[in-house]
Amino acid sequence: MELQLKKTALSRSWILLDKDGTGTILDVDKYAIMRMVEIHARDLRILDPLLSYPSAILGREKVIVLNLEHIKAIITAQEVLLRDPMDDDIVPIVEELRRRLPKSTGDEEPSAQDREAEFPFEFRALEVALEAICSFLDARTIELETAAYPALDELTSQISSRNLDRVRKLKSAMTRLTNRVQKIRDELENLLDDDDDMADLYLSKKLANLSSPASSFGAPNWLLSSPNPDSKIHRSSKASTATSVQVENDVEDLEMLLEAYFTQIEGTLNKLNTLREYIDDTEDYINIQLDSHRNQLIQVVMLGGMVSASLFLSIVTYARRKGLVGS
Repeated sequence: MELQLKKTALSRSWILLDKDGTGTILDVDKYAIMRMVEIHARDLRILDPLLSYPSAILGREKVIVLNLEHIKAIITAQEVLLRDPMDDDIVPIVEELRRRLPKSTGDEEPSAQDREAEFPFEFRALEVALEAICSFLDARTIELETAAYPALDELTSQISSRNLDRVRKLKSAMTRLTNRVQKIRDELENLLDDDDDMADLYLSKKLANLSSPASSFGAPNWLLSSPNPDSKIHRSSKASTATSVQVENDVEDLEMLLEAYFTQIEGTLNKLNTLREYIDDTEDYINIQLDSHRNQLIQVVMLGGMVSASLFLSIVTYARRKGLVGS
């Protein structure tokens, strides 16, 4: 009961980070969050830690909803709401957001971080979340590898119930971790495969279009919402407006951002698949060894039976010859 109350209390805890990286701790219910960022209840439900929802990166009219393992956040064009900011796994993410959300204002040659700061606010926040979840899962994978490979080698050298049980537990942990990594990978792949979903993540651009209708230079809505540079719309409209070119470049930036973390999570998944193959090979080797021992045991038993039968017949034959037993 105490644990349930603790989880319920944590589910009300949020931190609000603005474009300057300034954070404010909030202890509010879901209705206050819904009013604050204009989000539907069904989208907010995805972030409830008491419910089990798959990993998701959802673009809505004014927000991006992130449910990536323990990272549960709502990103707007100017603010980030992050759930459970006091959690040990969330504290480093909060610090990274504080560092990377503000834009650089220096006149010196821009560094890689400064060039990153040229991204829209929502992309900078999204990148911190993606970097954090990919690094988190990769760290868990390295921990599993560190424990699994020596255990498998020990099992190969000495087959025992203790070693078998140890490998069984590690295999279960690997299966669970693989499923978690696969969900993140699939979500990124689905997002990269859908131009409309990627376009929904451009919160700053949508906000600018709403506040400054004249900035589109009369460009039709269907042109502004079609981010695919290879689409027929773009190929036939290259000279339409300068705004459409900017939209195309923005999409390329987002696609490159997502591709980078897709590649990283794919690498983590490959590590787990390699480990699975090593486990399967070890299991095949162990089964061969057990089959060999079983065959040797069967041969010994059969040989022992034959020897015993021969000895018994010899004794009976000798006893009959000596008249010790009836014929």
